[in-house]
This record gives sequence, structure tokens and C-alpha cells, in this order.
Amino acid sequence: MALDLNSDLGEGFGPWTMGDDAAMLDIVTSANIACGFHAGDPAIMRRTCALAVAKGVRIGAHVGYRDLAGFGRREIAVAPGELRDEVLYQIGGLDAFAKAAGDRVRYVKPHGALYHSAARDRSLADAVLAAIAEYDPRLALLGPAGTELESAAQATGVRFVGEGFADRAYTLDGSLAPRGTPGAVLAPEEAVAQAISIAKSGAARTADGSGEVAVRAASICVHGDSPAAVQMARHIRTALDEVGVPVEPFG
Repeated sequence: MALDLNSDLGEGFGPWTMGDDAAMLDIVTSANIACGFHAGDPAIMRRTCALAVAKGVRIGAHVGYRDLAGFGRREIAVAPGELRDEVLYQIGGLDAFAKAAGDRVRYVKPHGALYHSAARDRSLADAVLAAIAEYDPRLALLGPAGTELESAAQATGVRFVGEGFADRAYTLDGSLAPRGTPGAVLAPEEAVAQAISIAKSGAARTADGSGEVAVRAASICVHGDSPAAVQMARHIRTALDEVGVPVEPFG
């Protein structure tokens, strides 16, 4: 089966930049572009969308909590109705720049703390899916399989695409190990091996080394802010080609 390769991009703000988006867009097939809440601003959104379209990469709205200072990694108490409107706002903002570049937003992926909290909390998952369905029911949701996000997508009739992570270790319950946990962020050679494991056997390592956990994924993420992220992504794509796994956008 073919596998999508995605990365979180456009995560600068003003003169501050993170990662090498142009280089990463030569490797990945889908770009999760920050929408201004956890990172990004209008100029960066425009530039990243234009680069993605020029390189034939699918555009996804990387929506998050309103938390620039914390990079969207802090869980914030937001009422579901307010979260729905904030997600809708972010999708629409990025879609304007995607359309100006000659394409459109194709999917939505929650970022950071929202990714994890909506995976656990059905009311938050429903809020994210309500925004997606209101804006464009053709959009897909990219997220962790077997969670409230997948259940909410099924209930709403929105296509769900399971995601795995090459550069992050898992816990036994299938969630990502917190970044502060020893072994939570994998070294480049470990990330390549994990990408192959997810692609070929649907399994990933646990951070404590006690075993493996099932990961149902049609797309694999390489974080753009990881050390040597571009080199890691390039090695992952080459390794997938070598084991006969085609790399192409989902759907």
C-alpha cells in the first residue's frame, strides 16, 4: 500500500523561522501548515502555501489552540463552541492563501496539545469535526487512529486518515510519549526504522523499550522542528522506496 509522508511546516512568526520548509517540501507529499494560532502569520502562510503548490505538495490546515507563546503545546480550557469557531477561523484563513496559490486546503490536522486533548475528549473532537463539516465536508481529518477524533469523524461523515510518527516513541496505550520522557524523541536512524515498521507491520516502539504498539496509519509524520529533520525525512523516503512502499498523497 502507498503511504503519505507529512510534515508540520510554516511554523515561524514574523522574522523568526523554524526548520527548512523549502527543503522539506521537496521530500514530503503533504504539508500541515500552521494557521496563525500556535505559529505562523499571514506572510508565512502565503509563502508556505505558494511553495507547496509549486512543488505539488498537498496542503493541510494545522489547527491549534490560541497559544503562540507556548507553541500550542499547552492544554487550554476552551468551550467546545468556542473551539469550533477557532478551528473554522483557522481553516478559512489558510484556505484563502491556498486558493491564492492555485489550490485549496485538502485536510485538517490538529496540532500539539489540541491533537492529544481532542483524541481523548469527545466534546473537543466533535467541535473540531463540526468546524470541518461546516467549512467543507470534502476535507479529511488526519489524526491518531482508534481515538475520539476517529469516532467523531465517522459520526460526522468526514473522511478519517490515520497518522503515525516516525520520530516519536509511543506509550503502551498507543499515545505519544510526552516530549520530556527519556527516549520520547527518536534519533534519525531510529526514526527511519520506525517508519519502516509502521509501513510494513503497523507497529511502533514504546519509549520504555518494553515492547511494540499497533499504529494504523496511511500517513507518517516527520516533525519539521526535529534535529536534522530534512535529512531524516530524506532517509525515510529513500528507505520506503527501497522496501517497495510507494510514497504519495493519501486519497
